[in-house]
Amino acid sequence: MSDEKTVLISQQGAVRILTNSNPGARNAITPTLYAELSAALADAANDPEVGAVVFTGAGDFFCSGGDLNLLAKRRELPASERREKLEGLHDLIRDIRDFGKPVIAAVEGGAAGAGLSMALACDMLVSARDAFYTVAYVKVGLTPDGGATAFLAEFVSRQVLTEMCLTGDRMTAERLHALGAVNRLTDKGAALAEAIALAAKVADGPQRASARIKALCRQAHRATLEQQLEAEAVYMVESQADAEAAEGIDAFLGKRRADFAALRRKTKPDAS
Repeated sequence: MSDEKTVLISQQGAVRILTNSNPGARNAITPTLYAELSAALADAANDPEVGAVVFTGAGDFFCSGGDLNLLAKRRELPASERREKLEGLHDLIRDIRDFGKPVIAAVEGGAAGAGLSMALACDMLVSARDAFYTVAYVKVGLTPDGGATAFLAEFVSRQVLTEMCLTGDRMTAERLHALGAVNRLTDKGAALAEAIALAAKVADGPQRASARIKALCRQAHRATLEQQLEAEAVYMVESQADAEAAEGIDAFLGKRRADFAALRRKTKPDAS
């Protein structure tokens, strides 16, 4: 058994790039992906030099979803063990969705099944114009997992959601962009570079305020106005007392660019 890593890790400035590397199978999900990607996210969360994360797939495809050879073998397992293995995916989805720093998906080729779920779990999505997206499960007699129906329901009607899930038909990146799920469209082969540029833009921002903004945006579609007003009030009161606000306001009044990175360097623990 090779000890080659499934998740490749690189860095450009304040942007941590995590690459699902299984290109021979169009980056299908391997048994090691859950643990490796969750560990990589935890490391990025604790590193003050990381302001944002880009998640992508190696080669020319984002992720083709679960490995059907592995899924076929699960039929032989008791229901409790099948559930336990499925929770590995769901825990990863939660880790992506609840990550405290911005996460941007860079999609080339396509995202199918659980690959679609992982892309939509990210905060923003940059896609090549010719990429496709499919729920796919129905074609092999399975039902969606990984939060696919929850994420899709945030921006498509019940009728469109039902059609996608019952037919497994592909949806183009351009249609998802029109529906609001894709932030930016690029030419083929340019999604990663565009995602890194977008990540670099938000990575320079105030990290604690950004985490609060992420939380507000994550719950906004399902919260009532009163619930959202309460959450906004709590976070604004916290933010006003934060050193990030002191730096940001002082920079604005002084007609200079705020240096939030300097605040992060001050709080970085010693290497000792």
